[in-house]
Amino acid sequence: MNMSGVSTVTEFLLLSFPCSREVQVLLFMLFFLPYILTLMGNGAIVCAVKLDCRLHTPMYILLANFSLLEICYINTTVPNMLKNFLSETKTISFTACFFQFYFFFSMGTTETVLLPLMAFDRYLAICQPLHYPIIMNNHLCMNLVALCWVTAFLCYPIPIYFITQLPFCGPNTIDHFVCDPGPLLALSCIPAPGIELSCSILSSLIIFITFFFILGSYTLVLRAAL
Repeated sequence: MNMSGVSTVTEFLLLSFPCSREVQVLLFMLFFLPYILTLMGNGAIVCAVKLDCRLHTPMYILLANFSLLEICYINTTVPNMLKNFLSETKTISFTACFFQFYFFFSMGTTETVLLPLMAFDRYLAICQPLHYPIIMNNHLCMNLVALCWVTAFLCYPIPIYFITQLPFCGPNTIDHFVCDPGPLLALSCIPAPGIELSCSILSSLIIFITFFFILGSYTLVLRAAL
């Protein structure tokens, strides 16, 4: 949509935590240490599973994938947030904003759909111990993990495409530390209730379906243990 006389937004300003310079430096130190520890802890798990052949089992393959996801997930937002704490300009380009949006939610969704798979693996191991090695072998486990990644990364290209087609020509300040769809849609020059509703429905479906699957799996595990 072309709007004459109005400039198009080419970058966004991420407010993150608006506060004094001294507090920004303190926040940087508070977030930097957990960030490094998270990278080291999850990296150690991935390396241990990769290097030790005895850990090449479905349970540890799933754990290593979850740790790898954690590393990727926090790297979509935390480095930029840490940079903004020390930077005078807290801007992010239009393209970078939507790339961050895509990878942040894709990684988060991959974690969300991987958790039910981990719960299902524990259900099989505890409730079907004799059939477990036959049903959940390494090949099937890797295929299911790949399916989680592919499915999650295919959830968001269409919603993001429609959001990028909206005109952004007014304020460019996002009151958040990440390019979240809610604040982004609020900056659009025209209302987009359909896109906002679609994003909410998609997120709710993913969360509730996976939640009830996890709940069902661990309920069966608990029943078998009692």
